[in-house]
Amino acid sequence: MKKKKFIYTLLFLILILSTSAQSKVKDIFYNSQSPVIKYGVTRISNHLKTSGLSVKVHNEIEPSKNGIFILTPDDKLNNQLQKKISNNISDILSEGYKIVKESENIYVIGKTDNGCLYGIMDLIEQLGSTCDFINLKDKLVNPALSFRAIKFNLPWSPYRTGASTDIHTETCRDLSFWESFLDMMVENRFNALTLWNKHPFPYLIRAINYPEATPFNNEELDEWKSFWKALFKMAKNRGIETYLVNWNIVVSPEFANSYGARENSDQSELVKKYTKESVTQLINEYEDLTGLGVTLADWMGNWGNNQMTPTDREDWIEETFVEGMKNANRKIKFIHRAVLAGDPMEMRRVIDNANLPDKTIVEVKFNWSHGHSTPKLSLTHSNDDGTILRGFWDPIPENYFIAWMIRNEDFFVLRWGDPEFIKEHISVNNHEYVDGYFVGSEGYIPAMDYSHKDVPEKTWKYAFEKQWLFYHLWGRLAFNPNESDEVLAQAFENRYKNINGLKLLKAYSFASKVPLYLASFYKSTWDLTLYSEGFLAPHQDGFDDKKSPFISIEELIRHETLDSRYLSISKYCQQKNDGLQIDNNLITPLQLAQNVEKNCNTALEIVKSLRSSENEPGLNSELNDLETWCYLGFYFSHKLRAGVSFETFNLTKQQQEKNNALEFLSKCLKQWENVIRLTDKRYEPMPYVSIGYRPNKWPEFTAFHWKYFLKDVKDDIDFVKNSE
Repeated sequence: MKKKKFIYTLLFLILILSTSAQSKVKDIFYNSQSPVIKYGVTRISNHLKTSGLSVKVHNEIEPSKNGIFILTPDDKLNNQLQKKISNNISDILSEGYKIVKESENIYVIGKTDNGCLYGIMDLIEQLGSTCDFINLKDKLVNPALSFRAIKFNLPWSPYRTGASTDIHTETCRDLSFWESFLDMMVENRFNALTLWNKHPFPYLIRAINYPEATPFNNEELDEWKSFWKALFKMAKNRGIETYLVNWNIVVSPEFANSYGARENSDQSELVKKYTKESVTQLINEYEDLTGLGVTLADWMGNWGNNQMTPTDREDWIEETFVEGMKNANRKIKFIHRAVLAGDPMEMRRVIDNANLPDKTIVEVKFNWSHGHSTPKLSLTHSNDDGTILRGFWDPIPENYFIAWMIRNEDFFVLRWGDPEFIKEHISVNNHEYVDGYFVGSEGYIPAMDYSHKDVPEKTWKYAFEKQWLFYHLWGRLAFNPNESDEVLAQAFENRYKNINGLKLLKAYSFASKVPLYLASFYKSTWDLTLYSEGFLAPHQDGFDDKKSPFISIEELIRHETLDSRYLSISKYCQQKNDGLQIDNNLITPLQLAQNVEKNCNTALEIVKSLRSSENEPGLNSELNDLETWCYLGFYFSHKLRAGVSFETFNLTKQQQEKNNALEFLSKCLKQWENVIRLTDKRYEPMPYVSIGYRPNKWPEFTAFHWKYFLKDVKDDIDFVKNSE
């Protein structure tokens, strides 16, 4: 009897060990014909292996076995799996996916290859570092927006010239950088990479009829061609579309010298012919390039005696880009920017006449160059005056959609991430005629990180890796604006040990409102009219004290607000002085100061609670950035109060109000010193954005660091002290 019991026990142990061994082997089945799905399978295979599992990848779907199945309607399947797809596919949209767990099998089902890829990425995230298959949840996720793009300025033939651009040239020619950047885009569900410069053609082709337009010899041009083809292919294999976006009437210096033309604004038939032929040749030579984009600004005779009407501009686009696209041997997609279009009906005419197979993407700058401000559409860049030309979407277009451009010219150094702002933005602005977002900068290239000193807390290589949360939130929420904070915060816990991700995300949300509040209160238009994280307005778009790029107390008082729900300091004080009732729907400067201070106090409390001697260096770096935002917020709130007191003194000559202003400005000085304390040992003085074609108003302002503007903070005190 004992012997029999021993044998049963031994058999039971063998069964347990066998089952345990089997559980450590995962089979993955997919259609090997899809490079996009193949990329996704490689990602999940590597993830499982990193977690200690053995993985067997099968290039054909074998329904008789158990494992992870990646399924699309195009796969050749047996009746059982075909039925499974039929039962699940009806509510999946393009790029959407379902994850279905049944017994020992996991099914990732997508209507498209991209949908399967995003389902695989979701699966990786759910499994986590421990590969927890037990708690895996069934999911259905469909994208809210079909076009989720990054705006990336190229450092060659750049729109903004100078050290802040040139420094990235080597990095942006390195395919290793692009591999990392594209992987990041996939993880965050971005599906379009838009590459911007003034004139891309000489870096990609030698124009057949204008060979001297290209400055490179054959060997150099071959290197460029290899680079571009590899980049476009790498993106395509990850389900990412690629677009080249140039400005308009621009040629290379070599073309101008060789063929007798002006580099900019040359409306001659020569330049038209060259542009049209270059468009056609480019499309024919680069089979993996998705599309082209063009704008109607800057060199289309916007200044001087050679101005072009809206009709002239659209005619030029039609005769060059559209005709060049029609003459190519394949169809591509088209981005038509609305910048300075001037007349939506003229733009509609060109798009109608083009008769393209895919909807045109019409890019509209949301709140001009400062989309990180208010989610309320306050101005665009369709005219020089920033008025909103609603004819772009009224009546609702059928052959194009609007994609909002959310420019960031406001924070290049400190990390940022506010999911509340992004969710509200999409909720308020995702209209019937909207189907996309661009995010990115004109003045900042997220390649080489030239700002951070080489200290132990610098655990990243590239600038975009440091700003990972910015891309994580914008990409994930553009795909699914209903994503929970818990899921978004999981990224912190995957990155750092022993951290409460949700608390850290809340701290980010509170602290990241500082630049949003400033940009909503301090109206700005083009790039250099505001740099929120530096409290700078190098080119004032309004009252200018002509002292420095720093926003002085006088400039803060007299400046207009961007969001009409905010009341400027001067208007608020005048209404109070006149005994007028303040509209309850308006936000006064003092209310704004209170809101900013409250958010920063909350963020700072959370940051302090997350401080630990056991924190990893990268986490401490993030906490230091958040604390810096808080002190910048305290500076802003005190300066708002100082502005109200000082303007009240100007109106009433009550000495106590002047004393109050000086007291608040003294607090401002302490907060700015805290900012310097937190940044001096971490950040290098860095080249600020060049102003390119505009004359340099502040030639001495060649590099940015907060410590350089301590003098301006003190000057505010002297200005108020010496006023009468």
